[in-house]
Amino acid sequence: MKVNRSIEEINEKIKAGNVIVVTAEEVIDLANEKGIEQAAAEVDVVTTGTFGPMCSSGVFMNLGHPSPRIKIGEAFLNGVPAYAGMAAVDLYIGATALPPSDPANRSYPGDFIYGGGHVIEDLVAGKEIRLEASSYGTDCYPLKKIETTFSLAEINEATLYNPRNAYQNYNVAVNLGEKTIYTYMGILKPQLGNANYSSAGQLSPLFNDPFLKTIGIGTRIFLGGGIGYVAWHGTQHNPSAARDEKGVPKGPAATLSLTGDLKQMDPRWLRGLSYLGYGVTMQVGVGVPIPILNEEIMGYCAVRDEDIMAPVVDYRRTYPYRESGNLGLVSYAELKSGSITVQGKRVPTASLSSYAGAREIAASLKEWIESGRFTLTAPAAPLPSADAGINLKPMPQRDPERQED
Repeated sequence: MKVNRSIEEINEKIKAGNVIVVTAEEVIDLANEKGIEQAAAEVDVVTTGTFGPMCSSGVFMNLGHPSPRIKIGEAFLNGVPAYAGMAAVDLYIGATALPPSDPANRSYPGDFIYGGGHVIEDLVAGKEIRLEASSYGTDCYPLKKIETTFSLAEINEATLYNPRNAYQNYNVAVNLGEKTIYTYMGILKPQLGNANYSSAGQLSPLFNDPFLKTIGIGTRIFLGGGIGYVAWHGTQHNPSAARDEKGVPKGPAATLSLTGDLKQMDPRWLRGLSYLGYGVTMQVGVGVPIPILNEEIMGYCAVRDEDIMAPVVDYRRTYPYRESGNLGLVSYAELKSGSITVQGKRVPTASLSSYAGAREIAASLKEWIESGRFTLTAPAAPLPSADAGINLKPMPQRDPERQED
């Protein structure tokens, strides 16, 4: 029996209380036991999850106007700089922002304690945030300086916006050098002392919809413990990356741009992180529902860790200097086993992404749908997929003072 289901039909089942939802982990056994066709007939929605660090994160906020009014030119939140080049009291704070004195006052490798991701976590947790703001002053905005505190409940709007999230596959980072290095992939010991990776594998959203057939602009998702939406394709979106015969990319590929109301969110799923010798970032919880419209979609959702391969990359030389090639491919099943083999050596592995957190997110989203709290949305427009002809470009490097002929 061929399955041909619509999102509208699934939403009717959600409202009636008889929708069948399984997580991306649960569906694997079901598909193995009953086959793809029968699993597709029985299941309406598969829920996914990921809970990993994502530097490309931040919050837009409107603070409201003081009396007299101010046009903020420079702002610091708990000592961390926020971008003020917008309207008078609109700010954006990025997850990786650091206090101006932090890198300068710490000897390398540097223990970065507090930054933008921590400000966002504190904001969501309801803590008071210290604002220091200055302005050159205008006739309509005469105030030149203000120092005050505010909480999330006291400002007008706060919108989490991730220009890039939910990476479809990523590198496994190792170090072939002679010294320990400090990276956004964590501390890497010399001479293949360890290997770090960051993905939920079989639970990760874009492994379960590799060609973006159900995920598009306007897709409703779990974001930071609240409800969010896919706003656009993410930065560094590379859907044309090499794939295997099942459509699984062999390296970093598609990304999503995500947004949602920070006031709905939970500090459990938005965590500021400090990376020794590198800086700060934020761990963001994301869950995406995959509507099972047909057997093809179910086939994608039955993907297993052993089916997903990731490239092993040297972060001492290959990554920073944009050299081509890798040290081979390993499966997420191997990575999660605790060690992999690279150049004949057994190398211990560790994940920067929490699989336990991803599992909890997928289960929470499942419960939201089953209880009727969460319905699905049809995309308003598709995202560029593998046939879009998109390829990543490097930054142009040329002499800005050169004379044109």
